[in-house]
Amino acid sequence: MSNFRIMLQRSYFETVISRLNEPRKFIQIIEGPRQVGKSTLIKQVLKQTSLPWVHFSADNVPATRTAWISDCWATARNKLQMEHLPEVILVIDEVQKLVNWGEVVKKEWDDDTFNDMPVKVVLLGSSRVRLEKGLSESLKGRFEAIKMPNWSLNEMQEAFGMTIDEYIYFGGYPGAAALRNDLDRWREYISSSIVDATINNDILVDTVITKPALLRQTFELSSAYSGQLVALTKMIGQLQDAGNTTTLTHYLDLLDKSGMVCGLNKYAVDKARRRKSIPKYQVYNNALMSLYCEHDFAAARTNHKLWGRLYESAVGAHIMNCAYTGRFKVYYWREGGDEVDFVLVKDTKVVAIEVKSNHEKDTSGLHVFQKLFHPHRSVLVGEGGIAIETFLASDLKELFT
Repeated sequence: MSNFRIMLQRSYFETVISRLNEPRKFIQIIEGPRQVGKSTLIKQVLKQTSLPWVHFSADNVPATRTAWISDCWATARNKLQMEHLPEVILVIDEVQKLVNWGEVVKKEWDDDTFNDMPVKVVLLGSSRVRLEKGLSESLKGRFEAIKMPNWSLNEMQEAFGMTIDEYIYFGGYPGAAALRNDLDRWREYISSSIVDATINNDILVDTVITKPALLRQTFELSSAYSGQLVALTKMIGQLQDAGNTTTLTHYLDLLDKSGMVCGLNKYAVDKARRRKSIPKYQVYNNALMSLYCEHDFAAARTNHKLWGRLYESAVGAHIMNCAYTGRFKVYYWREGGDEVDFVLVKDTKVVAIEVKSNHEKDTSGLHVFQKLFHPHRSVLVGEGGIAIETFLASDLKELFT
């Protein structure tokens, strides 16, 4: 299976190649959640580009040794000058592991800009939270991001031959695809390589968390409840190390920024009402929901109620990944007994999406929403509407055109 993974080139490959072929203007940041192939992508790019390059990884570099970044830069400059090259690419992987990395990158980049040194820079890292923190604090106006989301249905089908039902249950982590016939091994991989790595190495390393156990419990419950509305006060009642709603909201925000799970707000014209709403939990990858599912794949497939939840969550995960790259906002809507599963908003345009996994689900809320808000477009996914395979293969930015 690993050979398939190497062969597949994600669409972001062409974006990276195109930007590296442009004149030096911005630092290129390849960002995204863990295990989506960022390092694999840059290796593919470096193998195919005709431009000279140097590549470094901070994997085993002490976190306090920020001078290491300057050493990498010096190597790139020496290669440029000693080989009389017109330009050179400098790639630094796992840069977010170093303390104050953003300040050092800013200094070296600005020095090159002042001295007309054509060093093109690509930075990437496994921690989306820590990477974005350095970008927001030090490198404003100096970079552009290439956002890599979780793998789509099409990519998992092409690389691993996944069926639509397997994708709904096992999600889109390429590293776990080969393990899907051994549920215990699959769950161990998701738990250690995704969940533990993100919480322990990304969030807890340099974020003050007063109750780490509560953070993990918040993640587990919100993932298990993906696709459902649960009041934070009710969540507190189920948590062993209970805090307050402000603490849970903060933890959900960190988990959202990590590309794990989020709490969607209710759509309302009044923004204050949005913030006060009961959250609807949504994972970014359905593997995180199935990790806490008591049923295996075969049993889940025959449990209509559970499968309906997994089905809707898979649609929601695709929406959230498209929102991450397409820069639109996602909400739900509910008023009395009427509801719409997802409401997408970009600028002034609103798109309503209702998911119908079986004939029992009522979609009258979509018609009520249309009368109240006159959305730019309304979409029914599933029975009587667009097939889920078609929806999960689509670029949702096109819904706003």
